[in-house]
Amino acid sequence: MKLKFDKALSLVAIGVLSVIGSAQAASVYEIVNIEDYDLNGTLDGTRNGYAMAINDEDELVGISKGKKKLTTDDVDDSVIDIEDGISEAETITYSVYSEIEANNFTFIASENASVGSWVPEFFSMADTFDPANEDYDEDDELIVNDVDTYFYGINNNGVKVGAYTGEQLTLDYEGTSTTQEYFYYREFELRGIAVKNGVEYPLMPSFTTYERDQTSDVDAATVEVGGWSLASRVNSDNLVVGYGSIALSSASEDRIDDCIEDAEDTDADNPIPTDICVQILQYPDDDTGTRYIQYQTRGFVWDLDNLDEDGLPERTELELGLTPDEDSTLIYTAQGLGINSNGDVAGRSHVYRNGDEDDLYFDAAYWTRDENGDYEYNWVEMEDEVYYSIAYDINDSGILVGSYTKYIDGYLRSKFFTFDTNNPEEGITTPNDFQTSLSDLSSKGKDINNQGQVVGYIESTYDKDTPRPKVGFLYDMNTEEFVDLNDQLTCESKGFLRNTDGDWERNTVSVQDGTGEVLTYESDISVVEANSINEDGTIVCTAFIRKPEYQYDTNGDLIVGENGLALFELDGNGDPVTSYLPRMVVLKPTGGEACSSTDAEEDDAYERQGAASFGWLFALPLLWLRRRVKK
Repeated sequence: MKLKFDKALSLVAIGVLSVIGSAQAASVYEIVNIEDYDLNGTLDGTRNGYAMAINDEDELVGISKGKKKLTTDDVDDSVIDIEDGISEAETITYSVYSEIEANNFTFIASENASVGSWVPEFFSMADTFDPANEDYDEDDELIVNDVDTYFYGINNNGVKVGAYTGEQLTLDYEGTSTTQEYFYYREFELRGIAVKNGVEYPLMPSFTTYERDQTSDVDAATVEVGGWSLASRVNSDNLVVGYGSIALSSASEDRIDDCIEDAEDTDADNPIPTDICVQILQYPDDDTGTRYIQYQTRGFVWDLDNLDEDGLPERTELELGLTPDEDSTLIYTAQGLGINSNGDVAGRSHVYRNGDEDDLYFDAAYWTRDENGDYEYNWVEMEDEVYYSIAYDINDSGILVGSYTKYIDGYLRSKFFTFDTNNPEEGITTPNDFQTSLSDLSSKGKDINNQGQVVGYIESTYDKDTPRPKVGFLYDMNTEEFVDLNDQLTCESKGFLRNTDGDWERNTVSVQDGTGEVLTYESDISVVEANSINEDGTIVCTAFIRKPEYQYDTNGDLIVGENGLALFELDGNGDPVTSYLPRMVVLKPTGGEACSSTDAEEDDAYERQGAASFGWLFALPLLWLRRRVKK
């Protein structure tokens, strides 16, 4: 059974429920990138790994995030294996007074890679280098990556798409400081990119430069603010979908005008150059996280097979879901997030629901492409109770997947939905998840293949007063089966092994402490988010794996024992304190049996750290909407 939107809420009847049950007819899956009960799921030198997308050739792209504070230089002769435990991550802060240091790195992996099956392999983009390798310049100064890179999509031709930040630029510091030599800044904060046949193509937005007109009061001025863009997916015809800037908000224009005037103030002791002033506004505020340079944003489609006179992919701007008033004081946003083989786009846009200008919402949308390549905007109709909605993907049959957010049983929840763009009058459908009627578990559908299989994540417990653990799900539109992917894993894929009696038990990991003691803890792997599924049913996900934590002193330095090994944090029983790291995992259908062992299973309240990898994709536009920022 599945619920149509107009019936869904009348069926809400959720009490205190028992353990989730799931159908067992779905495929059994094996995690294929396990090595000695550990996940080979991030780049060396980084803490966290996320698989973002997979194609039908069994090639994936991903992101490694968080440089490790602990390196092999901490101990002579590399005695410490930094993979034994959880090291602290370097704190990355951004300031025009300090050098820019990257914290996000792209990788690829595939079943038949020369470096090993499904082994993450660093992919250099925008001249970045492997975070595990240190390099020095001619003056013996450490060279640091200053460009963050991101991958979000890959097609069957091996074309990869994502985004990157501008490289570090310097400007002579002319203030009174005797130690400050340069200002540090970037030409742009984020630029979409496509890598085709080894060639990198910047995916330009339509706006990158602010031009102030000459008036009787002010001189004309031109400032390269950079704009911003991002590529989220690419189809088999090398059409790339994403979004980018088309203009500044007028409040941002005013701020840049202030920067220009301050830089030209001859009475100031140490005027800050315009480019540096703008960079300060581009960085997130330390206290609020707000970026004070904000853009009008639209969805774009870039054609990698058609280049303009500058050798850049031609772009098509996707229509906004409304026509703003000329005197409107709001920032309006549209985003393209998914694209099918026909070139139809899934995403979201600001829209006036029912044509009422008092009802401005940020809702799921899709743009259909005609035979001439022209796009038409379509709203995915939502009830008034819905706060906002989003469409993540669309398959070749025109089935769109996304989520909407509204109050259910007194709590704000997100619910996964499907929508047939060929029959829009039927409205969205909210599939049942683990119950026979609509539950209050938040869920999001992230990807759909042409077989009608949907993957995403869903909350797994019904406790309303504590954080709810997330699990990856698989939903089959043909059978209407909705399963927790953890329930479909083989025992080995969950951290179990067979004992001498033939029973399954948790694998025990032994690590030697800096005191000389041998400490033990149990393996545990939990799939918390499914991001992409190909036509063969291979799924790439984010999973949490258990690791013990190292000890650090008050200065943030690793504590090492007399034996040259690091000390682990211990609990009151002398056992290692463990926590969880996010790592990319690859799930392959297998002929084995799903694990039925439940002993030693944990109910820890996992935090969905995987969201960090999507910060540029989704977080910023939602901030704009909540604040209703004025121009």
